[in-house]
Amino acid sequence: MSPDRISRRRLLGSLGATGVVALAGCVGGDDDSSSNGGENGGTNGGENGGTNGGENGGTNGGENGGTNGGENGGTTTNPSGTLRIGVLQDYSGQLAIYGAQGTAGFYSGLAHKADSDPLSSDAVSAGDYTYSVNDIDIEIRARDTEFAPAQAQQLAQELVTQDDVDILYGVGNSGGAISVINNVVDQAEVPFIIGPAASAGITGGEGTCRDVVFRANENTAMDARSGGVYIADQTDVDQMALFGADTAFGSSVVDNYKSVLQNRGVDIVDERAVPESLEQPEWIGLLDEAENAGAQGIVGGFTATGLSGFFPAFLEGGYEFQLFGGFASRLTLGVVGQALQGALDNFTDEALQEADFGPFTTRYHWNQYDNPINDSFVDSHANTYGVVPDLFTSGAFTAASAIVQAINEEGEVSADAVVSGMTGMTVTDTPKGENGYTFQEYNNQARSEMTVAPVTVTPESQANWPAAIQPGEPIERVSADEVTIPAEDVSCDLT
Repeated sequence: MSPDRISRRRLLGSLGATGVVALAGCVGGDDDSSSNGGENGGTNGGENGGTNGGENGGTNGGENGGTNGGENGGTTTNPSGTLRIGVLQDYSGQLAIYGAQGTAGFYSGLAHKADSDPLSSDAVSAGDYTYSVNDIDIEIRARDTEFAPAQAQQLAQELVTQDDVDILYGVGNSGGAISVINNVVDQAEVPFIIGPAASAGITGGEGTCRDVVFRANENTAMDARSGGVYIADQTDVDQMALFGADTAFGSSVVDNYKSVLQNRGVDIVDERAVPESLEQPEWIGLLDEAENAGAQGIVGGFTATGLSGFFPAFLEGGYEFQLFGGFASRLTLGVVGQALQGALDNFTDEALQEADFGPFTTRYHWNQYDNPINDSFVDSHANTYGVVPDLFTSGAFTAASAIVQAINEEGEVSADAVVSGMTGMTVTDTPKGENGYTFQEYNNQARSEMTVAPVTVTPESQANWPAAIQPGEPIERVSADEVTIPAEDVSCDLT
């Protein structure tokens, strides 16, 4: 073993109680019925820690001034009127950082369309705010869901019945998003744009798929399918072990990896649905069996609860599997980076590669896209809030951008115009570039490309990213068509 190769036992000691937030957990939980800290984006409890101004988004919108013909989705009108939006995000719960990203990214999208500054960091909290995009007056009613499904449902009901909002946006917890759909959207027929909640089943299953429910944010299936494409097409791994929690989320991770991998000739030599309560000693036996079966790579689809047994068993066992998953947000990468710094003799990119950490997929990070819209967004975000954009900001930005585009294209400021315009829309202005997201007509889920990048040491020259590790230069682009669940594989058909 190379002197720079990480000692799994030393890493376990360095992680201590925070071991479950390491990158092995980056495919982690977004169970349809769960409200735990494992929600969204392949991260877990390590993302907790509240919200702050640093997550608050901003863009100067310089790429898109106004509502003239070609710049904003082809409209030639300049509609005027008032649109009232109920924003449901977590501002004080266990994953308030997600609420900050979901809100700030949304404000950034509005600002880009307005060619103006976004709402300030003070507005990334519960309250009532106003913002104008040309002649569209937007009244925002932001409410704190506290990352609780019951709270999200109650607040959504109040926003519809008492505040008379035209549309709802948000919810970071998939359980909360489902509750809002089944108990508020269905009764009030109010349009709902989901984000950051990421369970693939929300837009993939007939139980929650609706004509008036949209999602711009990437989902867990997109993580898994992009990872599967990369493993099959760009690595020498031809035998994989897939372990998932015995939950809807775990099943989704395993099923989507399996579908892509098998279609590309990769053998699944071990596949398990594992109780999340499984302890470390029991995991040792399962990992030994995967190794004996010839697995060269492993995916673990678990929430923080499931990883508490899986991860220490993996580290202590000295297994030679390569771990695959997805990049998390900066707080998790900060914790993991500190642990790796303490565990590696030489904290270098080469040592990280020797440790079999990555490469990983990313939904969005600031350094994965080079285009004028993203450049403007990143510069404004960093200059205003002292941190570059993070994991969920691109989807949130795109949601707001799509709302304005729909109104401009339909020539009317109304909920009906938003629904009509967003159905099948290719969103012109997004951080992933012009026309970077398209809403699928069969389920109103936006598809967009994903990237794959190595784990690298954050260079001293990189300002406004406080974590010791970050995604490196993209090594693979996985197209939107390859990462989305095809129409024939979902039980939703809105066409």
